[in-house]
Amino acid sequence: MLRRRLHNQRLTTTSFRQAGEVVSWLGAVQAQDYPGARWALGLRARGLDSAAIDAALARGEILRTHILRPTWHFVAPADIRWIQMLTAARVQRTMAGYAPKVGLNARIFARAREVLQRALEGRELTRAEISTALAARRIAATGVPLAHILLNAELEQVITSGGLRGNQFTYALLDARAPKSAVVDRDDALARLTKRYFASHGPATTRDMSWWSGLPQREITRGLEILGRDVERTEQDGLPYWSVRDRSTPRPGSGVWLLPNYDEFLIAYRDRQLSAPRFALKPRDIYAHFLVVDGVLAGVWRRTGTGAGARATATSYRRLSSLERRGLEGAVERFERFHR
Repeated sequence: MLRRRLHNQRLTTTSFRQAGEVVSWLGAVQAQDYPGARWALGLRARGLDSAAIDAALARGEILRTHILRPTWHFVAPADIRWIQMLTAARVQRTMAGYAPKVGLNARIFARAREVLQRALEGRELTRAEISTALAARRIAATGVPLAHILLNAELEQVITSGGLRGNQFTYALLDARAPKSAVVDRDDALARLTKRYFASHGPATTRDMSWWSGLPQREITRGLEILGRDVERTEQDGLPYWSVRDRSTPRPGSGVWLLPNYDEFLIAYRDRQLSAPRFALKPRDIYAHFLVVDGVLAGVWRRTGTGAGARATATSYRRLSSLERRGLEGAVERFERFHR
């Protein structure tokens, strides 16, 4: 099952060469740690480096926004509207209780969206520039209140990511980045997302997809019912696992990966016992990235430096074989080459 997951996640073999191909295949890629998320895309494509991913973000080939759950994800422009239609209302309900605590309400959110619509017409703005535009209309927003306003506007399909300006992220109008397309009904959207998840993340349980998508398990079950014979069920330890039918054969043999802290191979599953059996993360390593050998957590690694100076240092929690040590050397070399 781990070998199939590695294959479906395009970690063992891939034909992808563009960031947008990876994001579209996975459905969405968690991206609050931007350097780590870039590396997650690089692991799943041939010849892709960090500069190419920055350029893809600048061109709008991938978008970085709040979607699925109240956190950042990469998503493809062609997918953002129907996924938001399916999941945004639940995220809004999750965040509703926090808004009054920072002085915000529905009226302020609506006014702020109007300001953003005008301020971003034909241009991209940083958070500081947006704060200034809001202040000019007597909406004082910095820090946490500003973050809530921006998140609300993303979920309401008004704004999304622009490109980087130096090391600062910018925002743009969603209409400029992802032109409107035909409306998708809820069952169609649910079937699309369910198929996308189990094709790229399977074998997985309905509980796993519920965690990843933020949707209740009854909706995941509905999605599977709509897909019918397109999906197949297997069992392990008495639990049902689902995959999209696929005749390709996962590549055998060992593999070593330096996965970023929020990589889809780990974060996209509610139950991580397949990849982390009896794994006890040491307190000092809680914010580290993960060393994975043959699909199983085997230690941690840390990045130092930025740009061409980026380096990776790994610590294994067990003795590695000579083959695994060579695999680790190759993984470190690939990470450093990605940043040159």
